[in-house]
Amino acid sequence: QVQLVESGGGSVRAGGSLRLSCVASGNTYSVNYMAWFRATPGDKPEGVAVAYMRGSTAWYTDSVKGRFTISRDYAKSMVYLQMDSLKPEDTSEYYCAAKPGLMSLIADDYNYWGQGTQVTVSS
Repeated sequence: QVQLVESGGGSVRAGGSLRLSCVASGNTYSVNYMAWFRATPGDKPEGVAVAYMRGSTAWYTDSVKGRFTISRDYAKSMVYLQMDSLKPEDTSEYYCAAKPGLMSLIADDYNYWGQGTQVTVSS
């Protein structure tokens, strides 16, 4: 099992920045990818960004390209999401997720999830 804990959410005005952090514990040797998803009540989680933990490769959903940056610290089993130029439509609950195996931006493919952290962007 892998446990994930997020931190760093909050409220910001449009155009501002926030940095989310996620630390993994437990059987982290099995984790190949860590990702950030976001979801509003009633909606399926949307994949925002994915990082390959054993290298520097990253993927982003189109709506955040050029604004968000995912990074990882393999030794510390941590992943970060730097969010710049935030927009009101970025408002959501953000979740850290982890998986073994192949890269995916599909929530159902992820085995482990954090509890979520709220990001609110006001206009």
